[in-house]
Amino acid sequence: MPRVFGGQVAAQALVAAGRTVPADRPAHSLHSYFLRPGDPAAPIVYTVDRIRDGFSFTTRRVVAVQHGQPIFHLSASFQRHEEGLEHQEPMPAVPDPLSLPSGEELLPRYAHLFSDPSVVERMLEARAAIDLRYVDAPPYASVGRPREPKSQVWFRTNGKLDGAADDPLTHLCLATYVSDMTLLDSILLAHGRGGWAVGDIVGASLDHAMWFHRPFRADEWLLYDQESPSASGGRGLAKGRIFTADGQLAVSVIQEGVMRVPRPSF
Repeated sequence: MPRVFGGQVAAQALVAAGRTVPADRPAHSLHSYFLRPGDPAAPIVYTVDRIRDGFSFTTRRVVAVQHGQPIFHLSASFQRHEEGLEHQEPMPAVPDPLSLPSGEELLPRYAHLFSDPSVVERMLEARAAIDLRYVDAPPYASVGRPREPKSQVWFRTNGKLDGAADDPLTHLCLATYVSDMTLLDSILLAHGRGGWAVGDIVGASLDHAMWFHRPFRADEWLLYDQESPSASGGRGLAKGRIFTADGQLAVSVIQEGVMRVPRPSF
């Protein structure tokens, strides 16, 4: 890829922050800004500031640095477990994930729409660790046909997490990684745009916020329900909800991204 995937930087920054916090305090929220494109050929250095260690909450700030410049900034808050009030929005009714086509089945059907024939292979390689299945047609399959700005995907890791990898922080970080993959899709759908693979939009994440409500496993099916309330000024806003397969609201996500129509070349 020409630049580091934003979800990777966000997930690694959360790992860096989480390793400075007691294990009995999972992350409950993060707020972040993408400052510069990441260079895939260079290492990323994550510096962690221990902002606060309170009785119930712990706060960390992380800056990701490449070539001597910050490329990403994240603030994360962690909380020890507490009992309290409980309510949530209901999970929408959707098809079972195993009834939907996998990426390996879906992407080759639309290879003729992509600006570069290698896109299918590159996208499959980039998502090799994740089994991601669209409930409805993805943006690249809906080019030229604007529709309701909503998108839903099921996802889980390809394979079970065990051993040292099977800890709550890893599951949070994997969900953070995946949360940046499809969140801007709903913006594209509203305008009948296919995205970077088709070449009819220039986009990039600007900021990303997440709230972790309830425990979940990233190696079990999770529903990512996404929608866009607004696009203006060359930017689009999208929000998402991640549910466990049994209907528990696990995560809320909001992201704003650059959304520019390419200028015609003469």
